Amino acid sequence: MASMRSRLTALALVLTGSLAAGPAHSACGNDGSGFQPWLETFKQDAASLGVSSGTLNSALNGLTYDASVIKLDRNQRHFKQSFEQFSGRLIPPRVKKAKSMLQKHATLLSQIEQQYGVPGEVVVAIWGLETDFGAVRGKLNTLRSLATLAYDCRRSQFFTGQLVDALRVAERGDLSPEQMRGGWAGELGQTQFLPSSYIAFAVDFDGDGRRDLLRSSADVLASTANFLRGHGWQPGQPWTEGTANFNVIVPWNKAQVYAKTVAAFAQQLAES
Repeated sequence: MASMRSRLTALALVLTGSLAAGPAHSACGNDGSGFQPWLETFKQDAASLGVSSGTLNSALNGLTYDASVIKLDRNQRHFKQSFEQFSGRLIPPRVKKAKSMLQKHATLLSQIEQQYGVPGEVVVAIWGLETDFGAVRGKLNTLRSLATLAYDCRRSQFFTGQLVDALRVAERGDLSPEQMRGGWAGELGQTQFLPSSYIAFAVDFDGDGRRDLLRSSADVLASTANFLRGHGWQPGQPWTEGTANFNVIVPWNKAQVYAKTVAAFAQQLAES
């Protein structure tokens, strides 16, 4: 869930390549006083990376510093519940809907498994835990959140890369800047992709010419499977704790208890 986690992995920095390094000359800051000058410099540097003026203007004009995002970033808490407590709270309310989704999207999930090797139970478990199958999503302005975090000195390089990749998502026509709303750390879509993961793993599985992780179930589920395959998923192998595939689930979320809950939820669906 957007409010529960942030997949800020080192791999994301690698996947975004040279663009992830982002503007090299913009000075970060620890309060909002220098945000607007920073933003103007960022626009120039992003333009030098190939982002069009049209995208830059539509995405960044009028953005302001969001102190509430910094507060959320400073007050992250690791999951302190035991696996039994955490999974017991999250899995039971979602089992019935998950089974319904497995039936509703059976053909689609079969096609996805054929292409990416990831069983539908695993994909649906992630979908359910992240946003209750698309029903619950963050409402924060993604570009404002990312710009604030990119300007902030604590993880400026990482979030500068995420901001550039968010612009790339808009540039290639997957989502408009207005559609980019999600969690405070820039997560987008029904399974909460950071922009770097959106660029690296989002796929146009419904063939409409866009990688739409907000509204296309086909794109959402296939992209989630593609993320797992990209991290080394082994088709036909188990995903319980201690297996290679469990280690593939871990990058989805930095909290071990979350990965264990995904695995347990998927296993329960597979055995039902």
